[in-house]
This record gives sequence, structure tokens and C-alpha cells, in this order.
Amino acid sequence: MALQCGIVGLPNVGKSTLFNCLSNAKAQSANFPFCTIEPNVGVITVPDNRLNKLAELVNPQRIVPTTVEIVDIAGLVKGASKGEGLGNKFLANIRETDAILHVLRCFDDDNITHVDGSVNPVRDKEIIDFELQLKDLETINSRIDRVQKQAQTGGDKNAKLMYEVLRKYKEALEQGKSARTVTFETKDEQKIAKELFLLTSKPVMYICNVDENSAVNGNHYVEEVREAIKDENAEILIVAAKIESEIAEFETYEERQMFLNEIGLEESGVSRLIQAAYKLLNLETYFTAGPQEVRAWTYIKGSKAPQCAGIIHTDFEKGFIRAEVIKYDDYIALGSETACKEAGKMNVEGKDYIVQDGDIMHFRFNV
Repeated sequence: MALQCGIVGLPNVGKSTLFNCLSNAKAQSANFPFCTIEPNVGVITVPDNRLNKLAELVNPQRIVPTTVEIVDIAGLVKGASKGEGLGNKFLANIRETDAILHVLRCFDDDNITHVDGSVNPVRDKEIIDFELQLKDLETINSRIDRVQKQAQTGGDKNAKLMYEVLRKYKEALEQGKSARTVTFETKDEQKIAKELFLLTSKPVMYICNVDENSAVNGNHYVEEVREAIKDENAEILIVAAKIESEIAEFETYEERQMFLNEIGLEESGVSRLIQAAYKLLNLETYFTAGPQEVRAWTYIKGSKAPQCAGIIHTDFEKGFIRAEVIKYDDYIALGSETACKEAGKMNVEGKDYIVQDGDIMHFRFNV
């Protein structure tokens, strides 16, 4: 599935360091702006203990986890919407992503230059927001010019609906608010809004990059960010990229866990970030389990059984007959597919079944 999260932020906030921790693709990391010029794409394995527990019961020949794509995008500076720095390239790259991971520097370090001279994550956030909002406003204004006359003088219902959506967005953007803060009640409005592909309508997670001492509870910078985004439809995650770099150097899982325990963390920031990115993209996981393979499959939340079958092979969707479904908790409690069948815990579902996160599925089809 080609959905992507883009890592964005000002230069030198820790984007590429974080990206390097996330994947084996090594983005150049240096103490100067624009060290990442072409976007680096990492296909990242999504940690999921459910997959491991299923594999322990089934003992398959192979285990296949699901993945998520993360894109490291060049640092943005003031004036990007007018092409300053690498602005045009940045905006093109971010437009192609489906969600945004916005890294904010929330640590002090005299050895790492800040592009604006001082550490202020709220200001940094507003710089990028402002540039993206300007670009969205440019898009909105060009569309309004085309539909306003039709909406006000003609009988075109679609033009009137489009104009109303554009007007609401224009009002918010001119007030310095992102498009994601605007809500639409009707499905028709929501459809039009989605098709505009505005930069600031993309789901966003703010990643507060902190020092080692703030890795567990955050710091005053994190609290300032939390206050600044309270009215946004956005998530926040605390990560210490420097610590994550150290964790990545350990060769074994046991060594990593010992290190995490010493600093008071149950799970690495990278694991939490990958899982959060997966959810940000509105993705969920179903499983297939058999002696040859236990595998996690990615689908978009709310998908029906035939669509999920089609992820395995298009023939599965075309010739879909039914899905045999076992809930994850039932499978783990009873220990096998056979035991679930005997206990009446395998359900037969049709074309309208909405797949649930963690379902263990077997598809019947005929082409």
C-alpha cells in the first residue's frame, strides 16, 4: 500500500537523524541546512506483538510483518511558498504525502545551530504552518475566481457547494488557521474538501525532539507545543532522537530493552513513532495464519471484506464468496484455528462485513 508519511521541519531539528533511526536508508545528517535535498523514502516494518504471538502458536515457515513508508523531506525556511531555499521542491514533496510528521526542536544545545538563532518550537511550527497556509490560500483563491460567478448567478448546485467549501477554507486560512481545523457536516461538502488536496488539511503529528533527560516526561518546550496545538485536530509524540541513535547501535533486542529500562522507557520512541504514523494514515492490520506463513496485511480502516481480500490478490476480490473470521483474542485464548472452529469462534462473513483491526481471516473465492 503506497500511503506515505512525510517528515518535515526546519533545518537542524533532527529530521534526518530520526529518519536514520527509522530505516536502513541512511539520509545524510549534517549540521547545516539542506543536507537532505532529494526526499529519502524508507519502507519501515511496523512493530506488532500480535504477529509474534500468532507465530509462536502456528510455528510457520516464515513471518511477514506489515510496513509503512516514511519520506524525509528537505528542511523548509521562511519564504518557501515563494520559492525561497528549497521551497518549491519541499511543497511538491509534501503534496505527494498522505500525512505529516512535523519534527520540532525541543532541546537546548549550543553545538547545534538553529536556523533562526534560538530554540522556540512554537515559532518554528508557525513558520511552517504559515508557509503551507499561504500556498493553500493561493490554491483557494484561484479556485474561487473560477466558481464564484457560477455560484452567485447560475443555477449550478455543485458550483454553489464548491463556493461554500472554498469560502469556509478561505476564512480560516486568512485567520492563520490550517485547513484541518475546518469541519464540514454534509458528505457532499466533505467530498469536495477532500478533492482539494490542501497541504494543511493533511493529518499531522507533532514530534517533539527532546534531550535525554526529557525523554520520559517531556519539558517546558513540549508543554508550550501542547498548548499551541490544543485547538488543532493533531497528535503529539515525545522522542529523543539522540537516544534513538544510541539504541539503533545495539545489536540485540535484549540490549536495547536493558538500555530503555535504564532510562525509564518501556518502548523505544522509534517503535511508538512507527505505530503512530500507521494510525495517522488511518491504517489497520488483519492477519492470515497457516503453516507456511503468518502474515500481517495493511488495509484502510473501514474497508469491507472483498476490498481486504483484494490486497492479497485481485482475483480474491473479483471472485469473493465469503470470509472466515476469527478474532485475535479468541485465537490466542484457544490456541489454534481448529480449536476456534470447534468452540464456534469462527464467523462466516459476507461482502458487507467491515474488517476489524486484528481479525484473522481466510478468504473463499471463485474466479
